[in-house]
Amino acid sequence: MSTTTVSVAAGALLSIGAAASAGIPAYNIVEIGVLAGDSFSQGFRGSSDGRYATGRSLPPSGSSRAYIFDTTTLTMSALPNLASPVRNFGVGNAVNNSGVVVGTGATTAFGSSPLPLIWNGGVVSQLPLPAGQTIGRANDVNNNNVAVGSVNGGSLEAAVVYSGGSAQLITANGPGGTFMRTAFGVNDAGLVAGNGVDPNNAARNVGLVYNISSNTMVEVGALPGANGALAFDISPAGHVAGSSMLNQGSGLPFVWTSSSGMTAIPLPVGTSQGSARGVNSDGWAVGTASSAFAIPFLYDGSQTYRLADLIDPSTGWDLSTNTSSSALSISDNGVIIGTGVRNGVVKAYAMIPVPTPGAGALLGGLGVVAARRRR
Repeated sequence: MSTTTVSVAAGALLSIGAAASAGIPAYNIVEIGVLAGDSFSQGFRGSSDGRYATGRSLPPSGSSRAYIFDTTTLTMSALPNLASPVRNFGVGNAVNNSGVVVGTGATTAFGSSPLPLIWNGGVVSQLPLPAGQTIGRANDVNNNNVAVGSVNGGSLEAAVVYSGGSAQLITANGPGGTFMRTAFGVNDAGLVAGNGVDPNNAARNVGLVYNISSNTMVEVGALPGANGALAFDISPAGHVAGSSMLNQGSGLPFVWTSSSGMTAIPLPVGTSQGSARGVNSDGWAVGTASSAFAIPFLYDGSQTYRLADLIDPSTGWDLSTNTSSSALSISDNGVIIGTGVRNGVVKAYAMIPVPTPGAGALLGGLGVVAARRRR
């Protein structure tokens, strides 16, 4: 077990303080790291309270492992791969406020023969599959340990809810007979965000929200000039984040609510397309836009910022001139989880908001950031 000291230079504090005083969101970026023997990592999702993050850690070649990262102690812990049946390629797709992680175990890095997994207290087990199904995935879990994902694949893929030791296909139809193939997000109210099919127009993507309690399905609609959408996340308060497009072309990011409908997220400067992948209860969203490079962004309900512009440039992080960067999750207290390039190596990160008053408050809020990370 190795120990690493994470520190923030005084210059970084000053630049963060200047940004905060100007009303721009201010963040301290923390490297999640890699597990012992690995070289790379990716960050996929965080808990709604900002305490935990998960994703996968990878060696130069060979099997991958899921992890859980605690943003308060800066501790990264390995989660075991499934031993029976053997699945040596594990990935954590989501984590709840209790540290319960769900994800997928596969036989190859490309996701062959996937099985839905849950890690509770660091112990891995397979989630049950509906009768007749042999493969599946778990994409999100709420604070009631209800998970969602999909089973089967291709034209037979179907959205599923894993709850109470059983699995149920989502069979409800939306307007015009639309139905969900993949569930990506679930909140504590039992609202499920995902993507599906329009039987009357196979070329159209359909973003959907399913209510577990009422067994009803609604469509999130589309932005002007588009006819469909992909829905990737749902906040505790019911905001949906995704991308809207014409048929299956390039998309533009949005936030949707049942009361206000779909709102376009302005693209960050220099980009031409993008997708929102995470959203919190204030309607703040994160995602990735692109031009020649992948550009992770934050939307605060009115303005869009490149994440690269919200961190100190001396940290060694590149979030704007590569194709590996992403922002996939934002908690209700503003913690952002994603992947970037630090000193030339692909690494998972957590971006943690810092207090907005003066430099003294920043120093106190960061604890003069001398946190010790053990992994």
